[in-house]
Amino acid sequence: MGVRLRIISGFFVGLILAGCSADYGVDQYGRKVPAASLDGQWLVINYWADWCAPCRKEVPEFNRLSKDSEGKGVRVLGVNYDGLRDAELASAAHGLDIQYLVLADDPAQRFELPRSDVLPVTFIVDAQGRLRERLVGEQTASGVQARLLALQEEKR
Repeated sequence: MGVRLRIISGFFVGLILAGCSADYGVDQYGRKVPAASLDGQWLVINYWADWCAPCRKEVPEFNRLSKDSEGKGVRVLGVNYDGLRDAELASAAHGLDIQYLVLADDPAQRFELPRSDVLPVTFIVDAQGRLRERLVGEQTASGVQARLLALQEEKR
């Protein structure tokens, strides 16, 4: 292989690798969350804490939304407001019976999410990674689903 061809090949490999998103860290079980598992989907990112009564009440709603959204290009993600990690995060998520993915690493910087001083707060991020909506207060599966559909329709 000629020197030019190797340089050109190296250049294109570098471009491809540069386009790959960084992973999302680990989940509540310590498992790696690859970027490919979330990128290109609509994300419903719910911030919660075990001391937050409305957060506790909405967990079953997000469990339902997560189940209803399987295979539809929408993922529900939880983020612990207090920054719990490792065994503490696993214990808190288990204690609330959270059945969707909980990220140990806060994705706020990745999606330019504003810091919220109130809980619960939920963000809807579109498939291109843009923040589309901030929902403050306790949510229902049907309410979030309605917002998702309305936002998705705006794109068409």
